[in-house]
Amino acid sequence: MTDLVLAIVMLAAVALVAGAFVLWRRTGEVRNPALMVLLAAIAIANVLIWTLPTESGRVPIAEVRAAGEGR
Repeated sequence: MTDLVLAIVMLAAVALVAGAFVLWRRTGEVRNPALMVLLAAIAIANVLIWTLPTESGRVPIAEVRAAGEGR
């Protein structure tokens, strides 16, 4: 289930960047597309935080999965 959530977040980030580009090209507006790109960057950073291993070699998302299996 966690893999699905991370995949949806990444798809949303790609859609935000694409939508920001289209909005910028159509309207010439800068503020809203820039905020969309910022939101996409924050979403990607969150996915990286959950999936990159720590110094000890453990991946945070794996710990969440293990805790869920212990129910």
